[in-house]
Amino acid sequence: MLASMYSGISGMRNFQQKLDVTGNNISNVNTFGFKKGRATFKDMVSQQIAGATAPDGGMGGSNPRQVGLGSQLASIDTVHTQGSLQNTNRELDLGISGDGFFRVQDGDDNVFYTRAGNFYLDEDGTLVNADGYNVLDTNDEEITIDLNAQDFSIGANGDVNITDADGNTNDNPPTISLVNFANPGGLQKEGNNLYTESVNSGDADDDNTGAPGENGTGELVAGTLEMSNVDLSEEFTEMITAQRGFQANTRGITTADEVLQELMNLKR
Repeated sequence: MLASMYSGISGMRNFQQKLDVTGNNISNVNTFGFKKGRATFKDMVSQQIAGATAPDGGMGGSNPRQVGLGSQLASIDTVHTQGSLQNTNRELDLGISGDGFFRVQDGDDNVFYTRAGNFYLDEDGTLVNADGYNVLDTNDEEITIDLNAQDFSIGANGDVNITDADGNTNDNPPTISLVNFANPGGLQKEGNNLYTESVNSGDADDDNTGAPGENGTGELVAGTLEMSNVDLSEEFTEMITAQRGFQANTRGITTADEVLQELMNLKR
């Protein structure tokens, strides 16, 4: 009975964490480029009451007898499925159709990775994200657009084609770079729609970085933004499942407590 109480506690703790993950998904349902999380469980070590026996002397074998001691958190995954691309008709909004991440760099030369393509031009004409981090090209340099240019456009291959004030087009346009990781689920979340490498994500080396469409990366779709891949109907279902699982574990603890109370009353 004490074991059942501790099993119930472990179940309650796990469903609380599942609710935390689900709540975070729902809160980011409208966050550009957000990838939902998923909590999974696994059972804990089991108490061995009797081991298995093999068939012998005309008698059949018997299976082991074990009592489980609860559950524990197995993983909190980041699910990197494609989000839908929403039309914005804004030329600096870029969605990625396929795999890959944009590369952005802060003032300390730290490189981050993001799927959120809502970019802007600062007062110098440098392409930056909402936090002012520079968007990097395939040469690991920032991308600058002349504010006096007549027009510019960004192609599916990442080329930034600029028409200057005299009507001339740049011959060697800078190209927005994308990076593809061997294990994107291993990236470390840093907040602000940003990721960094981890020891299990793979490296952002030259073999994995290049123009859109290279090294397994997708293409850019200008004038769109990738929406969150959170499905509200699925998240509400997960919330109900977690709530009922939590209630069931509390009921198990209550039942074990009632049995212990009956044992305490035997002496009366």
